[in-house]
Amino acid sequence: MLWIAPSEKDAAAATLEKRLWDAADQFRANSGLKAQEYSGPILGLIFLRFAEVRFITQRKKLEQAGVSSRRGSRIDEPAAYHAESVLYLAPEARFDYLLALPEAADIGAKVNTAMREIEKYNPQLAGVLPKTFNLFTSTLLKELLKKISEIPATLDFDAFGRIYEYFLGEFAMSEGQGGGEFYTPASIVKLLAQVIEPYHGRIFDPACGSGGMFVQSARFVAEHNKNPTAELAIYGVEKVDETGRLCRLNLAVHGLEGDIRHGGNVNSYYDDPHAATGAFDFVLANPPFNVNAVDKERLKDSVGTGRRFPFGLPRTDNANYLWIQLFYSALNPTGRAGFVMANSASDARSSEQELRQKLIEARAVDVMVAVGPNMFYTVTLPCTLWFLDRGKARTPRADTVLFIDARHIYRQVDRAHRDWTSAQIGFIANLVRLYRGEEPDLSMGGRETATKLAEVFGKKPAYTDIPGLCKAATLKEIEAQGWSLNPGRYVGVTPGEDVSDEDFKTQLETLNEELETLNAQARELEATIAANVAGILEA
Repeated sequence: MLWIAPSEKDAAAATLEKRLWDAADQFRANSGLKAQEYSGPILGLIFLRFAEVRFITQRKKLEQAGVSSRRGSRIDEPAAYHAESVLYLAPEARFDYLLALPEAADIGAKVNTAMREIEKYNPQLAGVLPKTFNLFTSTLLKELLKKISEIPATLDFDAFGRIYEYFLGEFAMSEGQGGGEFYTPASIVKLLAQVIEPYHGRIFDPACGSGGMFVQSARFVAEHNKNPTAELAIYGVEKVDETGRLCRLNLAVHGLEGDIRHGGNVNSYYDDPHAATGAFDFVLANPPFNVNAVDKERLKDSVGTGRRFPFGLPRTDNANYLWIQLFYSALNPTGRAGFVMANSASDARSSEQELRQKLIEARAVDVMVAVGPNMFYTVTLPCTLWFLDRGKARTPRADTVLFIDARHIYRQVDRAHRDWTSAQIGFIANLVRLYRGEEPDLSMGGRETATKLAEVFGKKPAYTDIPGLCKAATLKEIEAQGWSLNPGRYVGVTPGEDVSDEDFKTQLETLNEELETLNAQARELEATIAANVAGILEA
């Protein structure tokens, strides 16, 4: 199915974002620092601007309440702000105070002090905020403060969040592959949230990066007229300390709190700081793909039923099936997971095929979505979205898996990048809902989503297999395909549709990725054989 949406963007927001990014880029050029050195301070100032807007709104409410209250004004009580998920800002920690400082002042030192004051009165941010503003001249900081002050105080909660996410994405592009490890494009995360439907419960991301999964889950709850802070309990693990702090900052920007363990030696392969096994209603993640050199000796005590790796360890030097099992084992008996994974994991052979078979036979795999190239900022390769549902075994779809080919559904943002529109996300998510026997939810995409559903699935939409788009395959059909979870093996092509040059390129990239995995397996087997032969000769 081909659905290429026209490229369109909120012109006013795009202009503001571009203007702010140009200022940040000028900041970088004039400071001579690397992206990872200046990205934190810039995001810190955007955060402060947003925090002050929310602080002022709450302060005005408290002033009005104080007029009629017998207990007097509470405008300087931090608890009165925390009760509404708003950060308390001491006078010297407010954006307008910093903006009014003369250039002759040591602005870097003043901003560092402001960040310390915020942490002092808001303990959830302890050790999170950047305090390296002394690296920059007062002239540079003054200019940057002026630019960030152009973000209108009238912008709503979501608009501020989008500006923050825009910067995260731009920094991910400027930092290359490393930056991509902590940023997943919003449209991918929105679809993950729409399919697992995190209305209420405990949500976990053991590779949480900058926290985008948590933010989109909170948005999903807010779009359904509930309070995210009351409905969701957030838990995350992040190996890189700086990125973990970025996650906590991102949560704070969106008025959220979470238990994020980061830095030090914490590593989700070896560590389980949240005692995750069987503990969560939802798992959302975009783990690093094809990681090698994991010390499997350290994992042996975590193998077996009811443990972190219930199906066993892969023999290959590839961590994909370690991550997949971590996501599966963290779910409670009705839990759902949605995560991004390398295409090669869907078809991997040898011990990985054995692990995949066990996962499928456990009736946990619910939906597989093939995603085309150029959806990520730092890599062009396509990927696959996996959806697990531990409660599926007790439903009529226990012995089927839904496969969706979404490679030809996208909006071309620019020459090198694609995303999905709200209507496209809503359409794919509602395709899943039809398969599950649920009513459509048009909160994402509205009328355009409804029109597309009617066009494809009838005026009263009901699920049916559509060649080139979706197929509900039985376990027998999946077994016949060598337990493959590659949607392309099941969905087929739309009648009359030719394979384009781009399809061929995508297939070639996927095959090349699989070839690299097979080569790694071959080298490992070669080393094992050589060691065995050497042992026999020495005997």
